[in-house]
Amino acid sequence: MSSRTDNRPAAGYYRKLTYNDIAQFRDHLLRLDPIARRARFAMPASDAFLRCYADTSFTLGTVIHGYFSEGVLRAVAELRPFEDGASAEAAFSVEPCCQQTGIGTRLMELTLIAARNRGCQHIYMNCLATNRAMQQLARKFTADLTFEMGDIIGRIEPRNFSAFSLVREGLADMFGMIGALMDGPRKPMGS
Repeated sequence: MSSRTDNRPAAGYYRKLTYNDIAQFRDHLLRLDPIARRARFAMPASDAFLRCYADTSFTLGTVIHGYFSEGVLRAVAELRPFEDGASAEAAFSVEPCCQQTGIGTRLMELTLIAARNRGCQHIYMNCLATNRAMQQLARKFTADLTFEMGDIIGRIEPRNFSAFSLVREGLADMFGMIGALMDGPRKPMGS
């Protein structure tokens, strides 16, 4: 672990996760405390639930971006398409060491680019009324927040894809892979 004295994580990198990242994704979810788990899943989430969730996440057409610090996955943004293909849900989980550092904002930017390039016209973010950090993130990208059945729902309409958005996603993927190669293989850290 880093010997940093401030609250910021060590420098890291962002990249799309693949099926090979299931163990890192699972370990990230298991490190979330009960409050963060409830904020992410809108319900208490047991270790067994999180293991099962991680095992199925890569089979649903989900695009998952992650933030890695010192070789460990510390934050995730998921873009889960609905059956219609034109709508999707965006969900985030950020470990306490990485909160309020701009990591969630960058993950949202990557998620919006991925949504544009896949023809997604509507992205929904479901935030608990008590999850101020998620509401703050949603407000950076949309003014369309409504209160529905005790939750805050954010609706974002990404622009249509363009050659530029395709290049931006490709460059982000390339830099993510370079970051992973430069970071080198490490053993996953424990809880």
